[in-house]
Amino acid sequence: MASLTKTQVLILATTAGIAVANVYYSQPIVNAIALHFHTTATKAGLISVLSQIGYGIGLFLLTPVGDMVERKKLILYLQVGLVLSLLLVAFSPGLLILYIGSLLIGIFSVVAQVILPMAATLAQGSRGKIVAQIFTGLLIGILVARVFSGLVTAYLSWQYVYLISAAMVTGTAILMQYDFPSITAQYTGSYTGLLQSTIYQLKRFSLLRRTALTGMLAFGTLSAFWVTLTFHLTDRPFHYSASTIGMFGLLAAAGALAAPLFGRLADKGSPSRSLLFSTILTLISILVLKVFPESVAAIWVTVILMDIGIQATQVTNIALIYSLDEKANSRINTIYMTSYFIGGAIGSFAAIQLFNKGGWDWSTSFMLVLAILAIINVATMKHSNRKEVSLA
Repeated sequence: MASLTKTQVLILATTAGIAVANVYYSQPIVNAIALHFHTTATKAGLISVLSQIGYGIGLFLLTPVGDMVERKKLILYLQVGLVLSLLLVAFSPGLLILYIGSLLIGIFSVVAQVILPMAATLAQGSRGKIVAQIFTGLLIGILVARVFSGLVTAYLSWQYVYLISAAMVTGTAILMQYDFPSITAQYTGSYTGLLQSTIYQLKRFSLLRRTALTGMLAFGTLSAFWVTLTFHLTDRPFHYSASTIGMFGLLAAAGALAAPLFGRLADKGSPSRSLLFSTILTLISILVLKVFPESVAAIWVTVILMDIGIQATQVTNIALIYSLDEKANSRINTIYMTSYFIGGAIGSFAAIQLFNKGGWDWSTSFMLVLAILAIINVATMKHSNRKEVSLA
């Protein structure tokens, strides 16, 4: 099997980014949607929650199917479902249809989580580098989504966000079917057996358990930071508006640009070193917040360092887990990404509670604890999983 070309990697990265962006389009345009349906922003805001819930459902129930159904065919099915869901939202006559469409958008947006294991299987000798490049596309999709939907809504209307997205998904669907080889599925059992086998992967690989824990702690830290940063910046001494706070997110692009570098480190056989560096970098970013809690420059530094640290951890973890068993890449990816999002949900919830009790100091202390636990987990993993850590 020939290695992926640069064009194919670009198509995979673009397809992943366009797919995952659909989960985030609604967040900055909730007010416009609320005005259109003559309802409250709270009711319209449920579409963002439903998209996230749908993504979680699709992640657990659909992405493992990549080991049972030929992945290129599965990606086509998901993209067709995504296009229909986008059109359903764009032409929704009322809130109920809008809610259903938003849930379905989340479910079918897991295209990106089928593409990652597909790329890992097709990659020859440069798995970490290629997976990192595709993950960069995914990150850029998330970062650009909110800006894109805001601009389109401002100049056209919110419906055009979903119509244009449907056109982009259709375009990438054609490219995916035209330019990639078919790969025979390795799992021949039933769907129920597939889900049971997915859970079994967690018991099967100690390295998967360790990387899943690292991912939970890392994404929990990042989620805790972003969910409480908004509260911190709207309070004294900043009193920033929502639009000003949103600009801080643009600094997170640094993490996307740094991801391929850590993918190359994983390919060179030094994932333990990469993980230790990335988790320590995350810790340093939080310490900057603790020392300079009211400095805007310190927050800028933290945003950049933390995003690089978290994304580097993610890329290295993904390169590691895809080395465990190519026949079960989709199931292994499901376990890892489910753990990752659970960590984010727990981190967000806990940080909000702590911020309400003790302000910015308590929430940053919580982040500090998560970062330290991640370092301990990585440091002990280096010894206990010495044989499994090798990507050779």
